[in-house]
Amino acid sequence: MARGMGGHSPSNVSHNLRGIDFPADKQALIKHAQRNGAEREVIDTLEQMPDERYENMAEVMKGYSQRH
Repeated sequence: MARGMGGHSPSNVSHNLRGIDFPADKQALIKHAQRNGAEREVIDTLEQMPDERYENMAEVMKGYSQRH
């Protein structure tokens, strides 16, 4: 499901988290992305994010930016 920007792009992360219910912890983000068929690069990116509770997609993107 790469969107022409590589697995590490913010759009790929948010694309693979569509439909997730917040709040969600890091493990919930990973499981949801896996259910959505995320590529290994996206899962790896999520695994590198801070292990915390995310209240919304903006907080996920903040966690993403802390790793990349």
